[in-house]
Amino acid sequence: MQQSRAITRKSASNLALAFIMLPREKRDAMSALYAFCREVDDVADEDSVPVEQRRAGLTAWREDIRRACDGAAPQFPVNQELQPFIRAYGLRFELFDELIKGCEMDLVTMRYENWEQLELYCHRVASVVGLLSIEIFGYTDAKCRAYAIALGQALQLTNILRDVRTDAGRGRIYLPLDELKRCGVSEREILDGEYSDRYATLATNVADRARNFYRQARETLPAADRRAMVAAELMGSVYWRLLCKLERRRFDVFGPQPTRLSKPHKLALIARSWLRFALGVTSPNYGTP
Repeated sequence: MQQSRAITRKSASNLALAFIMLPREKRDAMSALYAFCREVDDVADEDSVPVEQRRAGLTAWREDIRRACDGAAPQFPVNQELQPFIRAYGLRFELFDELIKGCEMDLVTMRYENWEQLELYCHRVASVVGLLSIEIFGYTDAKCRAYAIALGQALQLTNILRDVRTDAGRGRIYLPLDELKRCGVSEREILDGEYSDRYATLATNVADRARNFYRQARETLPAADRRAMVAAELMGSVYWRLLCKLERRRFDVFGPQPTRLSKPHKLALIARSWLRFALGVTSPNYGTP
């Protein structure tokens, strides 16, 4: 687990933060899964490397994770560490393959015409991670899969709203072009980092869609599985508060400082989640009006 733990510690991501809520074995499994996700994402995002070389790199990861899922000997250290958990939790190659397809979209897709296209991307890079994660967390009701899909969409849309400026710096716009047109916002304005009331309206529309997914996740999670999903629920709580912070700033993300939750705020959320868990409070801590 040395490689996976090192990648997880280095990332300092919100996802890695949620692992603290898990028992040791599940925490190790999630570290290995996160390390896989981080590695394939890094392959896709290395803009200094030619696209075909990155595509070949993702193909190599696909072939190696297939070996891990088929019980053969994977070559990559992260997949070697992930393989015991693939066996223990029945993680399916089809989901890993779908995740890699999402990374492959980032190689060539710089714009999304409509919600249908964007939600396919969000499903592949976020909801699929949720579907893999709930197998590790453990669940009893198949409705938990719908919960994972909805929460993944909510988290990814929140990420997209937070990272508009960063993505624009790489020539990418994830906000659907038909929404831009509806709100009178040009691609050039976003690429140039021009904030306006029209952009605030556009971002509010995207946030409303994210809110709907948070609500779906809140309403879909079966009561019997709420305690098992404590790490996912912490993720929902962190990103919900990030979305609320963006809303308070009217989605102006074009300044020099990115919108983040402070470390003390995150630690407070962890403490609150532990307290709720200890007291047996299992209702979601997000998605309320």
